[in-house]
Amino acid sequence: MGESLGLHSFGNDLALLDTVDAINVACGFHSGDPDTMADTVAAAHEKGVLIGAHPGLPDLVGFGRREMKLTPQEVEHLILYQVGALTAFLKRAGASLNHIKPHGSLYGMLARDAELMRSAARVARLFGVPVYGIAGTAHQSVCEELGVPFVAELYVDLNYGPAGELLIQRRPEPTDPAAAGRRVARALADGHVEASDGTLLTIPFDSVCVHSDAPNSPEVAAAVRSALGAP
Repeated sequence: MGESLGLHSFGNDLALLDTVDAINVACGFHSGDPDTMADTVAAAHEKGVLIGAHPGLPDLVGFGRREMKLTPQEVEHLILYQVGALTAFLKRAGASLNHIKPHGSLYGMLARDAELMRSAARVARLFGVPVYGIAGTAHQSVCEELGVPFVAELYVDLNYGPAGELLIQRRPEPTDPAAAGRRVARALADGHVEASDGTLLTIPFDSVCVHSDAPNSPEVAAAVRSALGAP
């Protein structure tokens, strides 16, 4: 959430706050700005929703969905910078940082590269919060190595490749809420998620991610909550 920028507003943030338990707030590199961060933090805190940082690559034009060649130190500093900015707004609102969940292509880069992921995990350890990520990737293995709590995610509005990788789209497409609910229900029942080629994947998860910028994301989130049996 919090991905509006200047005069350009998009996403379904306010509608989703009545459905979700935790949010990931953009920190200004892939999108977002100080006013949007402040408003998002205030609205989420008022609703009692947990707030995490959503640091991304410094690429406003590409919305953080284009990979970059970065050193581990660069990754650590850009995440530290963004998380630090969000925590200032959290402190002012009387809220606290719940987690860190990298955005877009940075998320994928960290999943594949343990050295880069160590940089992200060091920031999470500094702030004493868990990392949200994909089970079975460097997200999880590095967090375990460095003693950082890890929260595994399941995606319902992105497809998985046959190796369990996320197929990140440059532009979001509408997700069928019923299909999202079925994915969650099946993952709960037998642990399986069907990849884009029909491969059955086993995806352990503790949290379900729904993107806010898809046109019908409130309906998708409601279907997921229903499948989880949550009130």
